[in-house]
Amino acid sequence: MSRRLRSAARLAALTLLAGAAGAAAPAAELAVPPIAYHQRSLPNGLEVLSIEDHASPTVTVQVWYHVGSKDDPAGRSGFAHLFEHLMFKSTAHMHAEQMDRLTEDVGGANNASTGDDVTNYFEVIPSNYLETLLWAEAERMSNLNVDEANFKSERAVVEEEYRQSVLAQPYGKLFNAIDPHSFAVHPYKRPTIGSIEDLEAASLDDVIAFHKTFYRPDNATLIVAGDFDPKQLDAWVDRYFGWIPRPAAPIPQVAATEPARTADRRYTETSETAPLPAVALTWLIPPAKDADVVPLQVAAALLSQGESSRLYQALVYRSRVAQDVGAEVDARTGPGLFVAYAILASGHRPAEAEQQLRAEIARLADGPVDAAELDKVKTQLLTQELKQRQTAQGKAFALGQAALIEGDPARVNGDLAALQRVGAADVQRVLRRYVTGAHSVAIDYLPQAKPPAGKATSKGGAQ
Repeated sequence: MSRRLRSAARLAALTLLAGAAGAAAPAAELAVPPIAYHQRSLPNGLEVLSIEDHASPTVTVQVWYHVGSKDDPAGRSGFAHLFEHLMFKSTAHMHAEQMDRLTEDVGGANNASTGDDVTNYFEVIPSNYLETLLWAEAERMSNLNVDEANFKSERAVVEEEYRQSVLAQPYGKLFNAIDPHSFAVHPYKRPTIGSIEDLEAASLDDVIAFHKTFYRPDNATLIVAGDFDPKQLDAWVDRYFGWIPRPAAPIPQVAATEPARTADRRYTETSETAPLPAVALTWLIPPAKDADVVPLQVAAALLSQGESSRLYQALVYRSRVAQDVGAEVDARTGPGLFVAYAILASGHRPAEAEQQLRAEIARLADGPVDAAELDKVKTQLLTQELKQRQTAQGKAFALGQAALIEGDPARVNGDLAALQRVGAADVQRVLRRYVTGAHSVAIDYLPQAKPPAGKATSKGGAQ
């Protein structure tokens, strides 16, 4: 999908954290070769991580900025995502879209994504173009043209992206409503893609201030992986990034603490494009660095990974109350979410699916867990992660996830061992603590006929 018309992507790769303890799984633990990486810091605060890998004559360059939708100013939701687009415009020494020419014209590729906590930019190119891409990333870090023309053109693109990925999609409004309804005070409640109203209210001065505040070397991590000479890489990084000044002003930090839920909450959202109702349930979970996130990931996979999973078998095959189901862990640097949802089959109501979702989660939390079932799911998760790590780009993403979301690059080499150690008792313990024994948010999603021209649809609200 085009970068210009895709929904703002969460950095939701598997968050398989080191340090999970529990009963040993029946299968023998697989010895996974570690990712060997080098770490250093420049005097201006830029963190540099590198992985030397000569398997192919290619290299990936990634710049991760420690700014995401949680850092959007109040009343300016979508700013982090807007800057994902602006970074492809002109700089003092590059014309608009030149990053595409520097990558695609030599057989490479580039893209970017915005999440709750980070925004990252990445390229894959033949290794003999590494120096050029390091220069280009340093150029847009230091010399981006944040002007009225670029701002207005990209704001229009983002607004159209919102219409296409949220308003026009049958269940776009449902998934966009999960964060606003799930968080009471934490800025995670702001959707990554933002809102048209906030974007329209923004001024060029707002945009310039945001850029100066967050796009700086001491708020970024450069990751290079692939075919390179380490000494040459260090020299190029020093040359192109080392001169960029470190601002004197401190980087703002989100200090909000999400309070524990004291009661269940329910909301209703309506859609003119959804053909059938749906329901979503969420529970608060600890930050990505917490060891309990690993067994929560395994629990979500037991519930919804593949057509043999518990939710699919119960709601789609047996009762036929739903046509699609899912469960996932959205792990972040701060509090995350455990999410379960169902898109209903014709003739069924959200309450039916909700009851069965809760029943299946409770059955997993309290009933027996077959060793073969658990081993199958963990093998699937392990295989997915190992497949990602077959490429230099995949290794770089895994390292970035560990460094920026989990808070420690060393976790990249403890993740898979932690996954393999998860036992049935761990899965049931975390479900009882964070899900079945905690308060939930429920969102009923109901089809609504399109109103006559000139009349607005009702907005979602608490019940």
